[in-house]
Amino acid sequence: MLLFFVSCFSIILISRSMYCKPLLPMRNQLNLLSPFSWGQFSSFLMPFFRRIKLNQVLVMKPLKKMTTGPSQVLQVQGLPGEEKVSLLDLPELTLDCILERLSPAGLCSMAEVCSSMREKCRSDHLWEKHMRQKWNRLIGDAATLDWQCQLASRKRPSLYGLDRRKGFKKDLLFRVWPFTWLRPNVECGSNKPRSAFPVDSIMGLYLSLENGKFWFPAQVFNRENGHSGFMLSCYDAHVSYDSQTDTFQARYSSHGRRTVEENIPWDRLRAPPINTPPHDLHNSDCLNDLRPGDHIEIQWRKSKEFPYGWWYGVVGHLESCDGNEDRCQCHYSDNAILEFNQYPADSRWRRTVINRREHREAGTEGNGFYGGIRKLHTNEEIAMWKRLRPSHVME
Repeated sequence: MLLFFVSCFSIILISRSMYCKPLLPMRNQLNLLSPFSWGQFSSFLMPFFRRIKLNQVLVMKPLKKMTTGPSQVLQVQGLPGEEKVSLLDLPELTLDCILERLSPAGLCSMAEVCSSMREKCRSDHLWEKHMRQKWNRLIGDAATLDWQCQLASRKRPSLYGLDRRKGFKKDLLFRVWPFTWLRPNVECGSNKPRSAFPVDSIMGLYLSLENGKFWFPAQVFNRENGHSGFMLSCYDAHVSYDSQTDTFQARYSSHGRRTVEENIPWDRLRAPPINTPPHDLHNSDCLNDLRPGDHIEIQWRKSKEFPYGWWYGVVGHLESCDGNEDRCQCHYSDNAILEFNQYPADSRWRRTVINRREHREAGTEGNGFYGGIRKLHTNEEIAMWKRLRPSHVME
C-alpha cells in the first residue's frame, strides 16, 4: 500500500508540474529527474514516514527482535515556528556521548532509526564497554578462539544474496527505484531478513551471547547442581546463556555420553584460567615452590578415558612434621602432601602424595588418576573455592 501511494503521488506531482508550466525549457525538465530534485521530493515525504514510525522507534524492543526498519530521522520538537533539529545535526562528539550512555537494548532501538544511525550504533567502541561489564569474566581466550572459528566457517553471502535466475527482475527494480529506504527488509531471492549487524563485530558477539546462540567454552564449579561426587571441583563444558532466567545451560563431554545441566548461576562459572584441553595433562611448573598451606588445583579423572576435572586442595605437612612453621622442613622433601579437606579424615580421597621430581600422572583405576597441578596465587581464586566449600564434611 505504501509503495502504491508513493507511486501515485509521484505521478500526480509530475503531472501537476507539467500542467502548470507547459513551456518549461528542456533543461528544467531534466532537472526534475535529477538527484537533487529526487532529494527534495524525498525530504518532502520524510515527515509522513516519521509520523508513521516514530512511536515504533521510541519503543524499546527486545534484542532478539531487532530488525532494520525504513530510514528515519529522529527529530527534537522545538517551539512553534522554530526549525526542527535532527539528532544527526548534533556534533559528532555530542552524539557519541549520548550513544555511549545507552543500554544494549537502547543501541539496538536507535540502530533502527536510519542507515547513518545504524552504522554508528553498531560501532565496536560502543559495544566494548557492554562486553566488559557483563561478559569479561567469562569470555576468555578459549571462547574468543571458538568465536573466531565459527566466523571463519560461515559462508559469507553476497550483498543481497541474489540468485540471478530467480531475482533478476526484483534486483533491477531495486536498482532503479530512487527511494532506497523503501526496499523490503529481505534479501533478494530468499525469505531471510537482512542481517541487522555484521556478525564479525563486537555487537554480533554480544547479541549471540545474549540470545543463547553461541555456545562457548567455560568451566563449571560443583557440576550437576552440587552433586557430592563433584564437590569442590571444576569441569570444562560448553555453556549457553538464557536471558529469560539469567542462568546458563552446560554440556559436559563425558566418556560415552553427554551430560546436560540447566539453571547454572553466574557465580558457578569461570573462564578457563589456562589453555590446557580437558583430556591433556597439564605441565606442572610449580612443584618445587609448593609449601604447606598453599592452595592448589589438581587434575583428576576417574579413568584414562574420561576428561580431567580440576579439584581444589591445600598442601599439607608430612607425617614426620609436627606442623610447627619454625621447624617445618616439608618443602625440602621430594614428596608433597595434598589434602582435600571436604572429605572425612579416614576417606581414601582425603590425602594423596606426589613426587616433585617425577610427577606426571599417578593413580589407579580404583582411586582415579591425579594429573597436573597449578598453584593459586590470587586471593580472588582462593576466595571463590572457599565460598563453594560445603558447611559440613562429606561422607
